Amino acid sequence: MLKGISPLISPELLKVLCEMGHGDEILLADANYPAESCGPKVIRADGLDIPSLLEAILKLFPLDTYVEENVILMSPDKGKPPIWEKYEEILKASGEDIRIGTLPRFDFYDRARKSYAIVATGERALYANIILKKGVISE
Repeated sequence: MLKGISPLISPELLKVLCEMGHGDEILLADANYPAESCGPKVIRADGLDIPSLLEAILKLFPLDTYVEENVILMSPDKGKPPIWEKYEEILKASGEDIRIGTLPRFDFYDRARKSYAIVATGERALYANIILKKGVISE
C-alpha cells in the first residue's frame, strides 16, 4: 500500500499511468466493451464502476491542455446517457481544464485501438466508455 493512492488503483494500473507520456490516451471501458479484441494492453478492473475509478485516476493524472479535446465519450445515436452527468461532475470537481468531445461508436473504436491501454471495468451503464488524454505536470 502507498499513502494517498486510492485502493481502486491497482499496481498494474498505477504502473501504466506512470509509463504514459504526454498525449497518450487511456480508455476506461464499460463491461460491454470488446476490450480484449481491441488491440492495446488490457488492465482488468471488473468489480469497479467507471465514476469511482475516474475520480481516483484524476487525482494522479493530468489532462492534456494543448489539445481541443482531452476527454472523449462514445456517443449514442440519440440522447445523452445519464452517466455522462456523473462524469461531468467528477471532471469539473477535479480542477482540470476539461475539454469534452464525443465520437460515434465505430469512430470511438478506431480511436481506442490507438490507446496506450484499456481498463476493462464492471460498469453496466450504456455508453459509459471514456478516453482520457494525458497531459504534463508543470510544477
